[in-house]
Amino acid sequence: MIEVKNLVKKYGNHLAVDHLSFQIEAGKIYGFLGPNGAGKSTTMNIMTGYLGATEGEVLIDGHDILKEPEEAKRHIGYLPEQPPLYMDMTVREYLEFAAELKGIGKAKRAEEITEIEKMVRISDVEKRLIKNLSKGYRQRVGLAQAVLGFPEIIILDEPTVGLDPKQIIEIRELIRKLAKKHTVILSSHILAEVREVCDYILIISKGRLVASDTPENLEKMLDDHTTVVIEAQSSPSEMRLILKNIPGIESVETEDAGDYVTWARIREKKGEDVRERIFRAFASAQTPLRTLKTEGTSLEDVFMQLTQTDTLPEAFAEKIQREEAE
Repeated sequence: MIEVKNLVKKYGNHLAVDHLSFQIEAGKIYGFLGPNGAGKSTTMNIMTGYLGATEGEVLIDGHDILKEPEEAKRHIGYLPEQPPLYMDMTVREYLEFAAELKGIGKAKRAEEITEIEKMVRISDVEKRLIKNLSKGYRQRVGLAQAVLGFPEIIILDEPTVGLDPKQIIEIRELIRKLAKKHTVILSSHILAEVREVCDYILIISKGRLVASDTPENLEKMLDDHTTVVIEAQSSPSEMRLILKNIPGIESVETEDAGDYVTWARIREKKGEDVRERIFRAFASAQTPLRTLKTEGTSLEDVFMQLTQTDTLPEAFAEKIQREEAE
């Protein structure tokens, strides 16, 4: 659906995007992550034709965004971080104006606007002035204009910024609904949101792509050892004795929680899964096991590791080199 090839954007001596390349396939929700100043919004603006690149190209369904802008933009719906709303228009007037700009024919314009208003739940405010709407409703109106024309690709830049928890949940539900028929690219600073909603994640730092994979694979690549956390009705010494002979354990840390209860963090050896062995060992020792859960590397850990250091972890560096070679 989208090919970004060797993209460069300079502002004077500042290199905002540094030879960035990636591909977006149809039918997925993509998370686009990076710290402030990493080049996310600049890249999105270039992808949507709002900004020209210094070097490189962006192909939208095979159409160059700079050489064939009208054809390329037919495939894109875009919601910038600041929705492009006209505050003195009513919601319906604004959507009719946006539909006309997108070249949607008069015959189906009204029907399509009504359908999209129902989809994003703004039918009840269609006659109100946009300036009198809450931020949540304004965000929905911005999302409605992005969906007008039902383009194959929906690009959303920080769609939930500034919203309250209820509004965030509602916008996430809308994104999932859109993903059933559209490819969605989502930029967000809320990592939990990206982890929950996105099928695939692209992380950029200092204008360069530093990682691209599913959330699960990114977490595994940073640390392929899993930590098992247990709570048992025992003393620390009794717990260590039970765990001592279980194969596959690399290290154990225990903590006396008082009242004859002990917590332990158990680091597995690479490629091992010791949960069933732990359960059977404590059952055999007739020691009640209250808690048994795993703790892996989080997306937050991955993000910090990739964007706060100048050297990429070996697994990520090798993957990027393979993809660039291909």
